Amino acid sequence: MKKNFTDVDLNRSVGNLLRLGVILSVATSLAGFIKLFTEGFKMPKTYNSLDMGSSSEKVWGQFWNSLCRGEGMAIIQLGILLLIFTPLVRIIFALIGYLKEKDYVYVIISSIVLAIMAISFFTGYAH
Repeated sequence: MKKNFTDVDLNRSVGNLLRLGVILSVATSLAGFIKLFTEGFKMPKTYNSLDMGSSSEKVWGQFWNSLCRGEGMAIIQLGILLLIFTPLVRIIFALIGYLKEKDYVYVIISSIVLAIMAISFFTGYAH
């Protein structure tokens, strides 16, 4: 017999997701801080060349290059990104839960919130 997905199940799952996101963020940031400490708290040279006129592609490219090299500052930034993306993933997760519950009012509300977050994220670098 198949168990129905309830509000309690959804709330428990969303709570666990938020806890996991925060724990991963803190652990990643802590690992980055330890790495930065072993590097002598030196800022990578690539970060010194960034200016306010840099394109988002250049900023993300330098971030990923630094992260692939295992630089402490980039690992800390990854931890911050995990913390930023946790609520976004929570909305997506809740949206799926509301679809399973067939609660279409909350599906619409979650979709609107998700659209607003996506628009603000993707237009954040607009100059």
